[in-house]
Amino acid sequence: MNIQSATAAIVATLICAAGPASALPAAGQKPAASATAAAAAAAAEGINWYEGDVDAAFAFAKANNKPLFLYWGATWCPPCNQVKATIFNRQGFIERSRFFVPVHIDGDSAGAQKLGERFKVRGYPTMILFKPDGSEITRLPGEVDADRYLQTLTLGISANRPVRQTLQAALAGGKLSADEWRLLAYYSWDTDEQQLVNGKDLPATLKRLAAASPAGDIANRLALSALVAEAKPDAAGAVDKTAAAAQLNKTLADARSSRENMDILTNYPAELVQLASDPKSAARSKLLAAANLAMQRLSADASLSKTDRLSALAAQVSLARIDNPDGALPPALLKQVKQKVAQADRATTDAFERQSVINTAAHALSDAGLLDDSDSLLKAELKRSHAPYYFMLSLASNAKKRGDKAAAINWYEQAYQAAQGPATRLQWGVAYLSGLLELAPQDEARIEKVAHGVFQELGGTQNAFYERNRSVLERLGQKLTAWNNGGSHQAAVGRLRGQLDGVCAKLPTADDQRAACQGLLSPTRV
Repeated sequence: MNIQSATAAIVATLICAAGPASALPAAGQKPAASATAAAAAAAAEGINWYEGDVDAAFAFAKANNKPLFLYWGATWCPPCNQVKATIFNRQGFIERSRFFVPVHIDGDSAGAQKLGERFKVRGYPTMILFKPDGSEITRLPGEVDADRYLQTLTLGISANRPVRQTLQAALAGGKLSADEWRLLAYYSWDTDEQQLVNGKDLPATLKRLAAASPAGDIANRLALSALVAEAKPDAAGAVDKTAAAAQLNKTLADARSSRENMDILTNYPAELVQLASDPKSAARSKLLAAANLAMQRLSADASLSKTDRLSALAAQVSLARIDNPDGALPPALLKQVKQKVAQADRATTDAFERQSVINTAAHALSDAGLLDDSDSLLKAELKRSHAPYYFMLSLASNAKKRGDKAAAINWYEQAYQAAQGPATRLQWGVAYLSGLLELAPQDEARIEKVAHGVFQELGGTQNAFYERNRSVLERLGQKLTAWNNGGSHQAAVGRLRGQLDGVCAKLPTADDQRAACQGLLSPTRV
């Protein structure tokens, strides 16, 4: 079934439905009497997100033979807010939500991190479509534009088999439909968490898929995704720079193709150019010229969201920094950055969209060396944002770029104090500690005090040592170990280890959390 026929099938189902209500009722409520009543209620209220027991949602999906859509996000997360502002509010998405069970897991809700481990979700946002029986169909790409997202969602709803099986068939030389190839091409490889492919095997796997897929848009996107995987710091193996440059130049020169793959091109502009060319070579000059023209087109494309257009602008800054990281940028580019940021600031009134737009705009200004402008934008947003603590970390980063260590630490502290939600407070507390360890390693008393407070909160948090939380804590453990290199802070770390041992001791012996807790500051590591 192609995109058009899949959409037609959904519309036909909507018109002909006469069974139970398709939207999942809130806990304790009875389903609506008819699909007509459900549709009317949903049209008035938008998406009927299920926020209660996730197992109950899966049971409801199975009993009603409906797919389940899981959205894992956080209040502060700019990409999550971008999805809310550009996809979840679209009538097309709201209409499709009648045909699946929409489940929202906020990373700060009770038990969320344990659910994160169960579903193998870590980065915000992650969006997964499940079959009625609970098996995973596909992970949806949150950074493509809304139209492409809705097309991919429709393909997922209509898919005859999960992407895992489709991938296995493709690698075995089996016959795939055009829609199955498209689901592979638009699978969210960035949030896969190695569910389909081991990280080290991803570049080669994507190359194989690109070679086996039908020539054209699908093969091109898979090839570009392979280049992104090869550009990652932990990727292994030699890169065919000539072939990579040819692939990039072909995409960048074609306005439709660069628009189709704008998420890849704007998220990894410098990485892709550096992968495909040598410094100050003719090949690099050609790539830079093509990339800049493509980014200029995208930054002026009114069909893209404001965040996407600003991302294309930020990409121009990144490209200008490739071979001259500390040099002055062209005055025309600086002027353009200031003007377009100011325009986006004035034009963005939606609170969700602003969380994304201001984040991208502030980073564009900062990367361009316009730190004062970035600070002004961020400080003004502190009064408007529903999660101002997020922007305080950006202000800390700007202060660090200036070399103002005291101001940076002060912003880290303010961000931690303002942060809300157990998972968020843990992440912001670790950011504050990391800032202290980097900028004021000699201030042992303050480091110990802050760490003590973080561990104290940790002890009162349910399921604190799962998934995203665990990775945050593991990084902290590594930093504290490095800080204590040679035993220079042995007494302080010993006291923190004793405090953490008390937290670990309260966890059930058979619980995986206990081992994770005990390993953070174990004597063998410290």
